[in-house]
Amino acid sequence: MDTSRAILHVDMNCFYASVEMAERPELRGLPVIVGGDEENRHGIVLTASYPAKRRGVKTGSALWEARKACPDAIIVPPRYGLYMRYSQLARQIYYQYTDLVEPFGLDEAWLDLTQSVHLQGGDALLVARDISERMVSELGVTVSVGVSWNKIFAKFGSDYDKPDGLTCITPANAQEMVWPAPVRELLYVGPATARKLNRLGILTIGDLACADDELIRHTLGKMGAVVQSFARGLDQSPVRPLDPSLHDIRHKTKGVGNGITCPFDVTDAATASQVVWLMGESVAQRLRAAGLAARTISAWGRDFQTLASRSRQTTLARPTQLTQEICTTAAKLLCDDWDFAHGEKLRGLGVHASNLVPASPVVQLDLWGDEQRRQRMLALDSSIDVLRSRFGNHAVRRLCELSNPQLASLDPQRDNVVHPVSFFA
Repeated sequence: MDTSRAILHVDMNCFYASVEMAERPELRGLPVIVGGDEENRHGIVLTASYPAKRRGVKTGSALWEARKACPDAIIVPPRYGLYMRYSQLARQIYYQYTDLVEPFGLDEAWLDLTQSVHLQGGDALLVARDISERMVSELGVTVSVGVSWNKIFAKFGSDYDKPDGLTCITPANAQEMVWPAPVRELLYVGPATARKLNRLGILTIGDLACADDELIRHTLGKMGAVVQSFARGLDQSPVRPLDPSLHDIRHKTKGVGNGITCPFDVTDAATASQVVWLMGESVAQRLRAAGLAARTISAWGRDFQTLASRSRQTTLARPTQLTQEICTTAAKLLCDDWDFAHGEKLRGLGVHASNLVPASPVVQLDLWGDEQRRQRMLALDSSIDVLRSRFGNHAVRRLCELSNPQLASLDPQRDNVVHPVSFFA
């Protein structure tokens, strides 16, 4: 086990709320909630300031529950463009210490200082403190920083002391600091995994580290060996560098999708198809931007009453990045799967493209196909992409969007939320 590495995990505290307070100083110290649009049925707490959390407000709860817990809470709408800008500004600070920066969502990042810490005096803890102070003075947001020899314990350290904490976990103190913690606090031990382990009497991270290897593998499968190695501090995964041109990690894209919680109940096939086209067009646009084509198209819907989801998929005869092919396929999958005539209603739906391959200009012609028509469709899609990139995604719109006022304000390409990249990506 290599314990010589110097890994930092930086976590911006209550990120969305902190950014709002940095932009609006009059909100500092108040119970601030960043929440969704209740009129469009996105009324959940995205994040809350610590004064609001101390009053019982929880991330992911409904806004009505948050108001009940904290009647004087100040609720502000999210501004994703602003949060992305702050995320990029934070990374610019990180880059002044190392070029090995791996984002984990907008508000978190790992930094590998192993080869550069000697340029900062040789002490990773001092670098962590310097970053923390600069984030406050330059961006107006606080961070919690964990320092360790591996990414898992560095992440644990940033969660250990919030807000504005600084925690160093070394081989000498790891068992004392990490092992007594509940097993659910280990990265990638979710509620279901924690319940399985708890039923075995494995309650803490230390219990997991000391448990029988075969028992863990039998209970959790292949993932069991992974999380057990995490508990033992054996993670040796590298910090994957950020690609500045992409503002993201270079990783293999396995799928492109987009979904929505509709601002109204979808009660008929025509409206469902309209929403599918809105989502599918965004998926096709992103595929073309990435130079990819999809072999498999899937569509999913969520029942308005039970919130249960189901999906269907199909594999195409040839890969596609064409809007019409993707949307037509997805709309048929969805409408064939839901019985609107007998009262089924959708609260949300989405489109997903997977089984991706590079979009090649060289294609195998189909004896019974119409390749010229497909090339004309691609030329039209590409022209629309150019117009939207220059003048916004509403520069060119489909009649189905304009004919339904409730869809007119939606912009799935612009409003697509960036979620954390998987640790295993």
